[in-house]
Amino acid sequence: MLAVLKSGTSRCKIEELKLALEKDGCIVRESSEDGRCILGLIGKNSVLEKLNSSGCIEEIKEVQEPYKLANRMFKPDGTVIRVKNETIGGAKLAVIAGPCSVESEEQIVDIARKVKEGGAGFLRGGAFKPRTSPYSFQGLKLHGLELLKIARQETGLPIVTEIMSTDTLDEFVENVDIIQVGARNMQNFEMLKQLGRTKTPILLKRGFSATIEELLMSAEYIMAGGNENVILCERGIRTFETYTRNTLDLSAIPAIKRMSHLPVIVDPSHAAGHWWMVEPLSKAAIAVGADGLMIEVHDDPENAKCDGPQSIKPKRFRNLMEDLSSIACFEKRVI
Repeated sequence: MLAVLKSGTSRCKIEELKLALEKDGCIVRESSEDGRCILGLIGKNSVLEKLNSSGCIEEIKEVQEPYKLANRMFKPDGTVIRVKNETIGGAKLAVIAGPCSVESEEQIVDIARKVKEGGAGFLRGGAFKPRTSPYSFQGLKLHGLELLKIARQETGLPIVTEIMSTDTLDEFVENVDIIQVGARNMQNFEMLKQLGRTKTPILLKRGFSATIEELLMSAEYIMAGGNENVILCERGIRTFETYTRNTLDLSAIPAIKRMSHLPVIVDPSHAAGHWWMVEPLSKAAIAVGADGLMIEVHDDPENAKCDGPQSIKPKRFRNLMEDLSSIACFEKRVI
């Protein structure tokens, strides 16, 4: 529920009320709108009596949706997540770029330098790779994580990589700037609970056939554990169409932005599965309000160990970033 406090309620009174509610087992989140304090509450119905007896409540609103902490009603302003010197959400668009998988130190460091020169603010690269076939390249695993750290040291770019199991959670929390949860694990609730106990930003990808509400409920699992640094990612959903790898649901972007305060980025590479579609889909994503992009970049896509057909080369990435600047400006944003 949402408790709208009366105008003029003192800070001392607000803190006193919050403390009393938290002692009663409530999760309390404070926001403001039109100069009034709003408390978002998740807890027992018995808190209504405490609220009504406080003498400072103007209105109580029920939140009907099952997702609470991720709900825009709980936080009218969009969330901005800070990662080192970069942000995701707000006026500046975040661009995460790099190869699908880490293949060698020379490869990841070289691509990291090139995407940074092109304007990327984050480096992506898979160390642990979920693959449909057990015979496909599965990633360099912990060694790949070490190579990502070297690339970060060389370029200063925060690193984004996917976690496959909670067995490696300690290594990820210690070494990774943004932990990615892939589409296959979007509803791995035990993993989400564990990630909720960390403070590391989580990039949560939409599942193959997940509804928008199911995506938000997965984010809720992480946030309910105490980690509210969640970034949502639209990467295409499975439909009857087979021409593209997935069907990019661009309509999900404005829908999610209306429903939730969490930042939303788009992965056009996994959505299309074709390198030549990455550019137009990236431009469309920014035009409909995405907070950023995650783009696969490889210097030798024909010989990539993973997802070469959907990767663009560094020069094309640099040209794309120049084009995106114009669209971002039109949308009153910067890249």
